[in-house]
Amino acid sequence: MEALQLEDFTGYRFLSAVQLSPNGSYAAYGVKISNPEKQGYLSDLWITSVRDGQTRQYTGMGDVGSFRWLDDDTLFIQADREHLDKEPHPLEPQTHFYTLRLDGGEALKAFTLPLRVTEILPLNDSRWAVRASYDNANPTITGQTEEDKAKARKAYDEEQDYTVLDEIPFWQNGAGITNKKRNRIYLYDAANGSLTPVSAPSFDVSLMKVNDTRTQLMYIGVDYSDKMELTDSLWTLDLGTAQARERIPAGTYQFRSAEFLGQDIVFAASEHRKYTINENPTFSRLDPEGRIVRFADPDFSVGNTVGSDCRLGEGRWFKAEKDGIYCLVTDRACSRLCKITYDGHTEFLSQAEGSMDVFAKSGGTVVFIGMREQRLQELYQLELSSGEEIQLTNFNDQVLHGKYVAVPQPLSFVNKDSVEIDGWVLLPKDYEASRTYPAILNIHGGPKTVYGTVFFHEMQLWANDGYFVLYSNPRGGDGRGDDFSDIRGRYGTIDYEDLMEFTDRALAAYPAIDSQRLGVTGGSYGGFMTNWIIGHTERFAAAVSQRSISNWISMCCTTDIGYYFAVDQTASTPWDGAEHMWEQSPLKYADRVQTPTLFLHSDEDFRCWQVEALQMFTALKMHGVASRLCLFKGENHELSRSGKPVHRIRRLKEISAWFHLYLQPTM
Repeated sequence: MEALQLEDFTGYRFLSAVQLSPNGSYAAYGVKISNPEKQGYLSDLWITSVRDGQTRQYTGMGDVGSFRWLDDDTLFIQADREHLDKEPHPLEPQTHFYTLRLDGGEALKAFTLPLRVTEILPLNDSRWAVRASYDNANPTITGQTEEDKAKARKAYDEEQDYTVLDEIPFWQNGAGITNKKRNRIYLYDAANGSLTPVSAPSFDVSLMKVNDTRTQLMYIGVDYSDKMELTDSLWTLDLGTAQARERIPAGTYQFRSAEFLGQDIVFAASEHRKYTINENPTFSRLDPEGRIVRFADPDFSVGNTVGSDCRLGEGRWFKAEKDGIYCLVTDRACSRLCKITYDGHTEFLSQAEGSMDVFAKSGGTVVFIGMREQRLQELYQLELSSGEEIQLTNFNDQVLHGKYVAVPQPLSFVNKDSVEIDGWVLLPKDYEASRTYPAILNIHGGPKTVYGTVFFHEMQLWANDGYFVLYSNPRGGDGRGDDFSDIRGRYGTIDYEDLMEFTDRALAAYPAIDSQRLGVTGGSYGGFMTNWIIGHTERFAAAVSQRSISNWISMCCTTDIGYYFAVDQTASTPWDGAEHMWEQSPLKYADRVQTPTLFLHSDEDFRCWQVEALQMFTALKMHGVASRLCLFKGENHELSRSGKPVHRIRRLKEISAWFHLYLQPTM
């Protein structure tokens, strides 16, 4: 059996955004692959017949963005096929749309909008609802005279030497400087080219939906200046009269999703009653008179939070129908499709282990993109009556064929506080119980996410390189209810104890692990915990800290979520609890570190800014500890999951070389 190679992920195909045709006969979805230059990803549209599983590529230029079915025979896509000699000026954005017939033929140009469109929904006749980026400081110049356009371009270009900030967050991970930028809603009439703004310039729209009769538009978001708060308001727009009204004011709900149900609106939202920003949502119904009735409070984490580095793109995870809400739920170490009825009854409709990443439902037909039994993403059909799953595609069979893929060995235990902790072990390739091997403890991010049994390229790579790989879900993680995930003010305490006890259990269960050759790594929260571990124990011979937090005070005041996340998670602020924040900061304990540590960070990671790695790296150097920092230019917090392929390869090479240097025996 061949060994999995570091670069093999460049041959993986990543599926996302599955949508069923209105009659449920065909599934359309995006497929992304690494491009030949390893500088990004090509994205195309594929179609699968639900009836017989026949699958065909529908576009081939690698330029497809969002898409949707207009009817059973027509798709509407966002793509860039203009082949312009140069990029449009930032003040003159363009987004192009096309229609495609299901029976084939060339894409037909529908229209171009002078906006950076993030979402578009068909309304009646020739009208469309559009969600697009709007810059209050630099509005677009479409429609101005050529003289005025020239002046505006000149003023804009001169201003690029300066960055002016007057609100928080002033930047956002993956989006750069966002000061004064909002997502705004417009109504577009293709018949006459009119484009009418709906939402206020300072209102940032996070969700937009239209009802079945296409007479009402709903949008959710937050209106702010100076500081963005966390609770949203919900608005509806009468598409006949163009009158908007606020249905739910800000102050109570942080919405996760919402949809029309006839004249009502059903929604999932966190109410911050006890567990604040990480609290699982409740499910409620809003009637036309404004009455809100909460009909379910199941303490479920909605959506899929089962980690993997083999996904690109998103899609639907929530759908409201007459008989209940269908939504994806993270359940312990899996994600499943759940039905929640309007009288509060809950039922899991899928039982298989792994992850359901996104799904689509039309009538009684359900399809989903998921990861099963150490396979990469594929499209499946779910039989609602039996829970049976039928695999419809085989995109990734060949890339793993003949390669060693380690099967996760369960290693759960009851910790000292009588809480059961889930964990797994991957055995090294060609494992022999009589030999000894190094091991790597991998720690997930979040902390409110989970590991499961799905395929994880980096961990499979380490197993193929001769390492045991250890990973678990300590307290603070997802899928076990609010109480399990709540470690506010206790970072580095019970979670640290769970990880160390899991490591002890792994050493006891697998005597072939050499306790003198243990490595530890993780990203985001896992990076925080790596930094924490090396300051509290010398049991690890090497560490790799990725996109980490080292100092809660600096994280609070520099990152896109820090001003609320750091305050909430440490249960303190720099002004009335600086000592408590510092107590929970790994940097405080850097003078104790003896472990050789590699730091990996990205210069556009505004979720955990590069200063976090720089502080910890500097501290270790000041205290004579072997350390190295590799900073990735042009990447953000998602480097390991969606960074440029060439950068993802370099990241894995850095990790492999570091662990090989300190954990592998010299020959």
